[in-house]
Amino acid sequence: MTIAEASRTYGLSADTLRYYERVGLIPRVPRTKSGIRDYDEASCKWIELMKCMRAAGVQIEALVEYVRLYQLGDSTREARKALLVEQREQLRARMEEMRQSLERLDYKISIYEAQSEF
Repeated sequence: MTIAEASRTYGLSADTLRYYERVGLIPRVPRTKSGIRDYDEASCKWIELMKCMRAAGVQIEALVEYVRLYQLGDSTREARKALLVEQREQLRARMEEMRQSLERLDYKISIYEAQSEF
């Protein structure tokens, strides 16, 4: 799959895909003999993972570390798991903050709605 096709498929710009590869968010993408990126199934799975993690607010530094550990092999399984567990806890904390914010907004809106009934 070309970078243009991957861009359309995943809703990310070609520049973003290049950036992900350059900073280590995804491992180096295979190239054709002429040097053009050729996204294979493994590359696409990395894109999907990174898109999901970034949408969840996981920091780039944590993701780069995860990819680095992954590339070092099976000896890093526990470290990778620990990193993911830590990110999950941070995400849960952000979700709780958002839940509280939503409750506050709902309360404020209910005040306006009650006032408009008079």
